[in-house]
Amino acid sequence: MLGNSRERKGYDQDKSWVVTGGWRKKTRAPGPIRFRTTFRNCILDTLKRRGWKEVEDDSECDLNWMDRDWIRERFDKVHLEPYQKVNHFRNHYELTRKDTMVKNLKRYKRQLEKDGKMEEAAQFNFFPLTFVLPGEYLLYVEAFKKIGGTWIMKPVGKSQGKGIFLVDKLSQTVQWKSDYRLNNQEQQAESYVAQQYIDSPLLIGGRKFDIRLYVLVKSYNPLVVYMYRDGFARFSVARYEKKNINNTFVHVTNVAVQKTAADYDADTGGKMFLRPLKLYLISKYGHERVNELFCEIQLVVIRSLLSVQKIIINDKHCFELYGYDVMIDENLKVWLIEVNAFPSLTANTKDDYNLKCEMLDDMLSIIDLEGRLNGNEDQVGGFDLIYS
Repeated sequence: MLGNSRERKGYDQDKSWVVTGGWRKKTRAPGPIRFRTTFRNCILDTLKRRGWKEVEDDSECDLNWMDRDWIRERFDKVHLEPYQKVNHFRNHYELTRKDTMVKNLKRYKRQLEKDGKMEEAAQFNFFPLTFVLPGEYLLYVEAFKKIGGTWIMKPVGKSQGKGIFLVDKLSQTVQWKSDYRLNNQEQQAESYVAQQYIDSPLLIGGRKFDIRLYVLVKSYNPLVVYMYRDGFARFSVARYEKKNINNTFVHVTNVAVQKTAADYDADTGGKMFLRPLKLYLISKYGHERVNELFCEIQLVVIRSLLSVQKIIINDKHCFELYGYDVMIDENLKVWLIEVNAFPSLTANTKDDYNLKCEMLDDMLSIIDLEGRLNGNEDQVGGFDLIYS
């Protein structure tokens, strides 16, 4: 039996504790929000600009904004109080590894078909034909013989365009497999994905581009998704040539790759922000069609998250900021390229810095460590609620 009415309502003289069901449960101590992070880029600047305090101890912080190693090595060893937050779900890789993302999309589509939801299953046509190698090598070879064309090879565990190359002859894949076996005899083998290359991308100024978008998942159960209104297109330095498969500056739009080119434009960072991109597209295709296009992008985001909703380990302490990379082909079809659990928060121009800091500030407002929101907001800053 709890003592008095104030205790029954959850109050206690020590403001860092509340009484619940006869147990004393710790709540956030008064004062500024305390955080711990391993990053020294836009996120650190944004956290400090909010007046939050950096600490060194996991147990003392309200927010852990940590890297992949911390999630893998420390997450399950740390006891988190109800008010503490972490910037990743434990098995985020189910969506953000190139191989597991495709496996989960395929699995979810098969389940929809099995359940007789054929129309819904047919909507899962937004990712290229993909095989995980070496496990699906024979299936890949069979598809290559039937379809031909160009395929793009990507190591599943790398980012920033590292290790990517294109093939348009089966002999090139056979050579890759031979080299793969040789290189991995004395070390752990690294899987690749082989994807049918989108060889008719929409071009602007004769150059290929993809679009980076920011998506915040506040919860997986229930699924609550916010999408940032701004983002940017990343352009290749070299003009697009379908047959020039050996020039990565033509085909791989990652900034980490493009900035090594001799004619890389450091002033723009090889980027066009979403607003001018939309205006350009509207001038060419009309307002209605471009609105449809960006609605389709939202649906691709939502469907990809639904494919892992029951697989991701939901945790009230966790949230995730994803970097979605999508491409548009010449028919204005949206293709999901990949999802990043660690989108770059390092800026390469002043405008890039401002966009990322504003986005992060709005994201932190949604996470609401200060307890200012009622939880039903359709918009917070530049973020729109797109699924709940």
